[in-house]
Amino acid sequence: MIQIYNNTEEINTAAADLFVTLAQKAIAEKDKFTAVLTGGSSPAGIYKLLASDDYKTKIDWSKVFIFWGDERWVPLNDDLSNAKMSYAALLSHVPIPSENIFEMYKDGVTPEDYAVTYEQSIRKVLGEEGKFDLILLGMGDDGHTASLFPGQPVLEEQTKWVSAYYLEPQKMHRITLTAPLINKAEKIIVVAFGEKKAPALKEVTTGAYNPATYPMQLIKPVSGELLFLVDKSAAGTN
Repeated sequence: MIQIYNNTEEINTAAADLFVTLAQKAIAEKDKFTAVLTGGSSPAGIYKLLASDDYKTKIDWSKVFIFWGDERWVPLNDDLSNAKMSYAALLSHVPIPSENIFEMYKDGVTPEDYAVTYEQSIRKVLGEEGKFDLILLGMGDDGHTASLFPGQPVLEEQTKWVSAYYLEPQKMHRITLTAPLINKAEKIIVVAFGEKKAPALKEVTTGAYNPATYPMQLIKPVSGELLFLVDKSAAGTN
């Protein structure tokens, strides 16, 4: 499903409202809410809204468990770190226990080894079903999501929940949730705005199935819901 908004402010409000609704529902039903955050610039406004007085009091943060969809393999204090941005905009401003936050990086280990550890952490919180309540995703101009980049072997992964690899075009290691795990989620929300996203969004949603070129096409929930929150520029309706 695609919902089109006039601007990023409307997208941020819609996403924050959904976050709160899903959190309240999950906590009421099973006493915990499991969410996956995304990085980049797209979600910063959403996180700041959730950290505001109007929103943060609507959630019992002691029962929220936070993971990430992907991460550049850089220290947590690096400006390229998705976790650093998430703490600055949201996590440092809400009363969430530190043991409920699972950063996608650890000093002194290889990304490949930590991918195994991270999957174990997910299994400990979610069980063998591996079903997150909410996964937030962005989409790159090239149609990638998380660290599922065009033409990379990780797109073929069928068994691992978490994978790490060296992304040659960017000259850096990446760690990411895989498509099979993402697709288990109850709700997947993709945020995209700006005219640069329009060509990829059109291909992803209406073009021929070609996930090697447009990896976002791999995201097809098993039993949950996929929702795109986009502005008019990304939707090509301006």
